[in-house]
Amino acid sequence: MTHKPDRPLSDEWLIGGGELGALIRAFDWSRTSLGPREAWPQSLRTAVNILLQSPVPIVMLWGEEGVMIYNDAYSGFAGGRHPRLLGSKVLEGWPEVADFNANVMKVGLSGGTLAYRDQHLILYRSGGAEDVWMNLDYSPVIDESGKPAGVLAIVVETTRRVIGERRLWTLREVGLRTASAESVEAVCQAALQAMASENRTDLPYALLFLLNGKEKARLVASYGIEPREEARELDLRDGNAWAASLLRVCETRLAEESRLLDAVSASSASERMLVLPITAGASVEGLLIAGLPPRVGREEDHRDLLHLLAAQISKAVSTAKALEEERKRAEALAELDRAKTAFFSNVSHEFRTPLTLMLGPIEEALSDKERPLPPEQRERVELLHRNALRLLKLVNTLLDFSRIEAGRIQSVYEPTDLASLTADLASVFRSAIEKAGLRFVVDTPPLPEPIYVDREMWEKIVLNLLSNAFKFTFEGEIEVALRWAEDRVELRVRDTGTGIPKEELPHLFERFHRVKGARARTHEGSGIGLALVQELVRLHGGTIGVESEVNRGTTFTVTLPSGAAHLPADRIGRTRTQVSTATGAAPYVEEALRWLPEAQSAHSGVRSEEAALSGTSRSARILLADDNADMREYVERILSRHWTIEAVQDGAAALAAARERAPDLVLTDVMMPEMNGFELLQALRADPRTREIPIILLSARAGEESRVEGLEAGADDYLVKPFSARELTARVGAHLELARLRRETLRSEQQLRLEAEEANRFKSQFFSSVSHDLRTPLNAIVGYIYLLMSETYGPVADSQKTPLDGIQRNVRELLRLINDVLDLARIDSGKMSVELSSVRLSSIIEAITIEMKPLLEMRSLSLQSRIPENLPDIESDAAKIKQIITNLISNAVKFTNEGGVKIEVGELPEEGGVEIAVSDTGMGIEPDLLPKIFERFYQVEESRAFGGSGLGLTIVKELVGLLQGEVRVASEIGKGSTFTVFLPYRPKRIGPG
Repeated sequence: MTHKPDRPLSDEWLIGGGELGALIRAFDWSRTSLGPREAWPQSLRTAVNILLQSPVPIVMLWGEEGVMIYNDAYSGFAGGRHPRLLGSKVLEGWPEVADFNANVMKVGLSGGTLAYRDQHLILYRSGGAEDVWMNLDYSPVIDESGKPAGVLAIVVETTRRVIGERRLWTLREVGLRTASAESVEAVCQAALQAMASENRTDLPYALLFLLNGKEKARLVASYGIEPREEARELDLRDGNAWAASLLRVCETRLAEESRLLDAVSASSASERMLVLPITAGASVEGLLIAGLPPRVGREEDHRDLLHLLAAQISKAVSTAKALEEERKRAEALAELDRAKTAFFSNVSHEFRTPLTLMLGPIEEALSDKERPLPPEQRERVELLHRNALRLLKLVNTLLDFSRIEAGRIQSVYEPTDLASLTADLASVFRSAIEKAGLRFVVDTPPLPEPIYVDREMWEKIVLNLLSNAFKFTFEGEIEVALRWAEDRVELRVRDTGTGIPKEELPHLFERFHRVKGARARTHEGSGIGLALVQELVRLHGGTIGVESEVNRGTTFTVTLPSGAAHLPADRIGRTRTQVSTATGAAPYVEEALRWLPEAQSAHSGVRSEEAALSGTSRSARILLADDNADMREYVERILSRHWTIEAVQDGAAALAAARERAPDLVLTDVMMPEMNGFELLQALRADPRTREIPIILLSARAGEESRVEGLEAGADDYLVKPFSARELTARVGAHLELARLRRETLRSEQQLRLEAEEANRFKSQFFSSVSHDLRTPLNAIVGYIYLLMSETYGPVADSQKTPLDGIQRNVRELLRLINDVLDLARIDSGKMSVELSSVRLSSIIEAITIEMKPLLEMRSLSLQSRIPENLPDIESDAAKIKQIITNLISNAVKFTNEGGVKIEVGELPEEGGVEIAVSDTGMGIEPDLLPKIFERFYQVEESRAFGGSGLGLTIVKELVGLLQGEVRVASEIGKGSTFTVFLPYRPKRIGPG
């Protein structure tokens, strides 16, 4: 290119034009086909002046050769080819698109126009090939003769917009496709499918690896490249350059460019690729390897795209990982729920057997006309009968739930005169409701047709709803109404009780849910009555709804369809083969009557008797608060032989009585309406007049943490139900004596505290409520059996001793089942402590042998033991070792029909401990069942006939773990099993497990 210095021209027509204007003036145009500027035609001069003043990129292609003249804006588009393009022929200036420009010239010089939008061309503007998109508009320039002499081109580059839109679309598609993926692997595959289908231009190939730990990577998705077989599973610590590159990205979480394509594939694709981490939170979950296109253009923009894709995939991986974890948690919860259902079913059956054996002798004794019970004895046995029925009702409810959840409940639907049945069921509640001063309305007119119901289920629905209404209604009325509504029937149970807060209504039918702070006749109850009602209504194809307003009352509405089309055809009119769980209305009514304040015997009120305990004042006065009438009567009867007793039914009445006349000791239940035991305790301690009164809490909540909670709240003692009469009398007498000594020595304040580990207050609502309901009637049963057997109130006939022995034996079985559950709860909460002492195993085994002898003789089995004479003592917990060996022997006896049980003890000095093996000659265990044998609630099918809760071996394993030992089992079908326990000479740590 040749330039000449400017020279003054008298006829200069080119004015301004910026940089290009100066270059055009300085250019030697005489060497081109255009000739000197002075000779340019007016049409060319005009076109040049117009394009120089335009802010839009414009280029003039003049003549047959298409000589190029352009403005400043076009020079930016030309890039590195400016200013060489000025004055050059268009086909020579842009040789890579010569064919395209030749066509443009042909059309333009023929007088035609052309327009292109987002035209893609590959240009070499700065040395390398570059993808360029642009809008092009071509129009002819007419000279003085009226013919096309050149072509004017407006060039607007759209590369950034086109690439940006394409990349945004890619990101959108990746986001949409990964959003529906439910696993991490599915996210990776969906992401690469979107990249492959939407943007091969920017993303020619990609691979996605997921990490397995910190050292392994597995290929889960790829496109655009065929990976080598050995590259599908990578060891990141192999030491080669490829593995080292990937490992660096994992450790630094920074992207890294690589040219090691041959390590992945034999493909001829571009070797340039970017390795990016796929993260989820703080961890690297995978690696995205994306090929870089051969023509990148704006390198940083392309890297930004890859980083955005990696971030989007990371977000989707995090979401999918969270979903997978949530799914696993849900599956674990479902499995736990199934295990609990199986456990409830097993333990409910276990409860029913001893309860049946208890109720039988009790009812025989009550109905014996030849040898009637003395009045006082009869009163006590009637109390046993009431509480045994109450316990049976609760156990049956649990059994119903387990059957429903397992899908094994057997319903029998029969056409029924529902109006008569409902009226009969409701009428049994009339005496209790009217005795409470309430009006009772039963409105059940005849229905136009019989309704198909399971009569036992309908009985439970009506009685539970009536019991619930009575519990929460203190004035007004309770109504039971039945109405025909077109093709269905509606049962309404309405009360004018305390009502239910609006926020509690959605949870009312949830299992174990109890309305907080609700005023009720009693706080006893498991919280499963309404949940059971809902399930039974659903089994009838019906619905249940509730409307309530606080302090106005509540209405429950049960709706059942008419006919039988909605019911299982195989359950209509069938004979019931399942054991019935119906108890009739008696337990419901008896329980309701005991909620009334006047449900006290002739012994109720203030009673006194000569004190029989030495050292305590005969005039001592005890205030007793308990909402359970049977419990009040029971405790009153025990203590009134020694002290003056005033009994009240709730905490509020107790507080009023204590303020009116301070007692010497307060004995209060924890769970009561109006004011519970803890609230009463707090109020008494806050009042200077009652601050020093000894207070003993009674509760069904077992466990060290509950005891610590009570003592820390300020109680002097905490007594867990069931308790014996002797224990209660001793505790009360001891605290009265301590109070007397404190008064004598003028000590202002001293509360008895227990040193224990930090309380863990987590107890499931179910175990808390059911434990309370189970222990309350058991407490009454244990106490009165004790009184009967000790002949405290009169002799017991020989004919009555056998049934009483049976009752006592079955009560012990119930307590064993409850204690198994509570032991496991203490272990789970970490509250089972280890009391270390020097332990002689021979002494423990000798004691167990004596205890187990009656059971072994009853089964005609032998028990042999082999213990080395020089066996050293170990430092461990003697009570827990005894429980471990006893459980193993009991398990062996249960599954052994002939032969015997053998205990062998040996010393293992090299392992640092001793080994105890318990062998039997029983049925043996299938090999595939051995890994499950220590799981809680687990029982092999054959073992269900032998009873048990399925917790014995679980407790063995947990206790052995607490003692830092190990337990294992070996078994052979038909030859027996051997359980081997290893215990160290001394545990390495002391304390809770």
